[in-house]
Amino acid sequence: MDSFEDKLQQLREAFNAGRTRSAEFRAAQLQGLSHFLRDNKQQLQEALAQDLHKSAFESEVSEIAISQAEVDLALRNLRSWMKDEKVSKNLATQLDSAFIRKEPFGLVLIIVPWNYPLNLTLVPLVGAIAAGNCVVLKPSEISKATEKILAEVLPRYLDQSCFAVVLGGPQETGQLLEHRFDYIFFTGNTYVGKIVMAAAAKHLTPITLELGGKNPCYVDDNCDPQTVANRVAWFRYFNAGQTCVAPDYVLCSQEMQERLVPALQNAITRFYGDNPQTSPNLGRIINQKHFERLQGLLGCGRVAIGGQSDEGERYIAPTVLVDVQETEPVMQEEIFGPILPLVTVTNLDEAIEFINRREKPLALYAFSKRSQVPLSLPGHQTGVGPDQQWGLLRERWLHAHDPVQPSFWRSGNQRDGQVPRQVLL
Repeated sequence: MDSFEDKLQQLREAFNAGRTRSAEFRAAQLQGLSHFLRDNKQQLQEALAQDLHKSAFESEVSEIAISQAEVDLALRNLRSWMKDEKVSKNLATQLDSAFIRKEPFGLVLIIVPWNYPLNLTLVPLVGAIAAGNCVVLKPSEISKATEKILAEVLPRYLDQSCFAVVLGGPQETGQLLEHRFDYIFFTGNTYVGKIVMAAAAKHLTPITLELGGKNPCYVDDNCDPQTVANRVAWFRYFNAGQTCVAPDYVLCSQEMQERLVPALQNAITRFYGDNPQTSPNLGRIINQKHFERLQGLLGCGRVAIGGQSDEGERYIAPTVLVDVQETEPVMQEEIFGPILPLVTVTNLDEAIEFINRREKPLALYAFSKRSQVPLSLPGHQTGVGPDQQWGLLRERWLHAHDPVQPSFWRSGNQRDGQVPRQVLL
């Protein structure tokens, strides 16, 4: 028996009846999300701490505040987003009324990962609601405490005839994907992304895949190593390294590596103290499976900083690896943990060649004081000037949530990139 059939039919009927179409309805649901965040802030912080050992500050910055900002942005712009967009006419359409009308897709499925389980639930949900869709949310079963709140508390703030939260693991998600949806939004790894895409293809369902990747970070010889170390360490070890746009490895010269390693040690001590395991600001690995995978990567290269682990706490110290070879496991997969390999190259050209040999990453970072550092990825070239680089790198991961940076809302990569808000309109 299909446990999802009745609920999906109910949601389709609500959409077909036009229940989600009006601006008033959409605004009411968005305001419900805002109340959910404000009424349950402490409970959400406790759940995130239970799942990932996130501090109150980290939960606020990377989960709650970002979600609230997205709600506020949608409420401010809702009516302008809904307006018809006039377009120019040509000879054949001179006597016509030419405009673009933005229509909702219908029934949208949002599949959520475990690493930012609130942020990556509510941000796409806001877009779907603002666009007038009915929504099925599938939170991650791995971040159990947050999943429980999303399943039991969030529905009280939304019209349950138009929105549903479904639970389960891979088997239930597979059953859900057998149904036809009008849009699917998936955030997660490439392996599952292929499964989701194949399921969507059976119904020709449009889809957004926000996947991970090994994000390179190039450090030029003319940089101040402590400035670089502070920025790289802050982002690499934020959420215990479990962030899809975090720098995954550093490319630099041997000379810069010798200067960068002690600077990274200074940064780690500054952020997490002499014993990072006792720091309230350092997260934990999500589960035993991922902990064991990361433990295996600690054997690559040579440990220059950290390397300690505690299975009982699923703790892995902020770690820096040197003498890493390109063929080692740590360079074959997205690390998704607090481990940072340093790979030496002789010059910028070798760094570019190294990057181009690999799959296109989700993000790329560069530190340089030169006026132009061209980093040529497969299929295109990106120039990072001094104003861009310092602005980009000062607040590293926050650029992924900046509404005025379209490159991170619609990546040029054919496989990766987040959906622009208006894509559901």
